[in-house]
Amino acid sequence: MQSKITNSVRWTIADLTIFEGDRANRYEIIDGELFVTRAPDWKHQEVCGRIITRLNFWSDETNLGRAAINPSIIFSESDNVIPDVVWASHERLERLLDDAGHLTAAPELVVEVLSPGKPNERRDREAKLKLYSVRGVLEYWIVNFREQSVEVYRRENAMLKLVATLYSQDEITSSILPGFSCLVSKLF
Repeated sequence: MQSKITNSVRWTIADLTIFEGDRANRYEIIDGELFVTRAPDWKHQEVCGRIITRLNFWSDETNLGRAAINPSIIFSESDNVIPDVVWASHERLERLLDDAGHLTAAPELVVEVLSPGKPNERRDREAKLKLYSVRGVLEYWIVNFREQSVEVYRRENAMLKLVATLYSQDEITSSILPGFSCLVSKLF
């Protein structure tokens, strides 16, 4: 279950130190608002593992970039998120990482696996979609393992727009991942 702390406080990454040691929850800040979610469940993490395995296999074959699971992206003091999976080209990755190894700008691809509950879905479909769009993500996948579908958003006219909803029998490809192809059912 996810909750959104709503009050006049504008949260920053410095405020997150008060939650250090809490392994049961995940804390993200989007436009100064704190989002608290429970740690992901087994199926959620299994799907993340399948996605990163496919991306890593392709990345190893092409040597075009690298994928990571649950990296922190610190866009600003008031925008700090932990996407489920990201992929960045080698060229972009060199510019994205700070001295501590955190991403500080948008990777080419961000993947969010939906957690149960309307508040979680709203966060991924609205708040994160807007954040990733504004910050320059080129492609955003929202993966729904309950429906076995993937919504693919691509950058068009400086915004992320829904270009396809793919189901288990469909194949996912991407212009930012040349030659990448995966049957959607293989992600579940």
